[in-house]
Amino acid sequence: MSAVRVELGERSYDVTIEAGLLGRAGALLAPLAPNGRLFVVTDENVAAAQGARLAQGLAGLEVHTVTVAPGEESKSWAMLARVIDELLAAGIERGEPVVAFGGGVVGDLAGFAAAILQRGTPYVQVPTSLLAMVDSSVGGKTAIDVPAGKNLVGAFHQPRAVLIDPEALSTLADRQMRAGYAEIVKTALIGDAAFFAWLEEDGAKVLAREPAALAHAVATSVAFKARTVAEDERETSGRRALLNLGHTFAHAIEAEAGFSDRVLHGEAVAVGLALAFDLSARRGLCPADDAARVRAHLAATGLPARLAALGVTAGGAALTKRMASDKKKAGGRVPFILARGIGAAFIERELDLAEVGEFLDETCA
Repeated sequence: MSAVRVELGERSYDVTIEAGLLGRAGALLAPLAPNGRLFVVTDENVAAAQGARLAQGLAGLEVHTVTVAPGEESKSWAMLARVIDELLAAGIERGEPVVAFGGGVVGDLAGFAAAILQRGTPYVQVPTSLLAMVDSSVGGKTAIDVPAGKNLVGAFHQPRAVLIDPEALSTLADRQMRAGYAEIVKTALIGDAAFFAWLEEDGAKVLAREPAALAHAVATSVAFKARTVAEDERETSGRRALLNLGHTFAHAIEAEAGFSDRVLHGEAVAVGLALAFDLSARRGLCPADDAARVRAHLAATGLPARLAALGVTAGGAALTKRMASDKKKAGGRVPFILARGIGAAFIERELDLAEVGEFLDETCA
């Protein structure tokens, strides 16, 4: 077992990582359930694949479950309202925890419901996808998507605990594993060149779910994010914004794909990472060899490295129009995360969207 502490003063919490953790989840969650009740939000796929394991681990506690449809489409106003209505109908009281049991969609949706229900209800993240384990379950970002863009309606609401059981990945589809792996690559590209070199050597073992490699990749990514969140919980200093490497491109791509499983978040991030490094190289900020390494590694692990691989045909004008509504925009400018090399990401606040559009048209031609 390993534990990573997210240091946020009175809102601090532990991320516990252990194979088989679902089987003893009740012992860890009982102290957070003042009335011996838990309110689990999950999706149909996770319930079928892992629900029995969690139920066994929660034996002795009273559990109420809300089940939603899988996929990004569930991060909507309609599903948010349904989740809240069902939680209230089940009799949830202020102080009783919501348990987000699933991937990033469930975590975002259940976390946002908890943030606004009864002016703030505690919640726990129990991620079951690699993407959620290494990224979205840690840090307290919760949100839904709206027609104007991804995650534009949400709240910062830190969980009380995060329980990560790598064995939950045994039933995860290979495509979802690769999508989650993109966020691990992102972590290395932001600030850990040695970790990226390790991924080039052993990333295939992570994707093959080899226990030691998987545990190392998850723990390293979680520890990096925990440190970053502790330094800049609400993206006020800029440090946490580095975690958006590749995401400005990715969110625009997802919007063009209609926020559907046609393009998974991690697949869009993979393309976004390649584009961020290519743009950095084009501007003379990053060695061309580093951009080539990024593309080569993504391709070697089966992730898309070019926009065309996603079947998204939008040009630079359409994608930059999407970017213009980015929630991080300030003073009319959209900040981009670029890189001076592998492990050396930085925030560029003066990049003109017209230049980005031209770059995308040239790159995708």
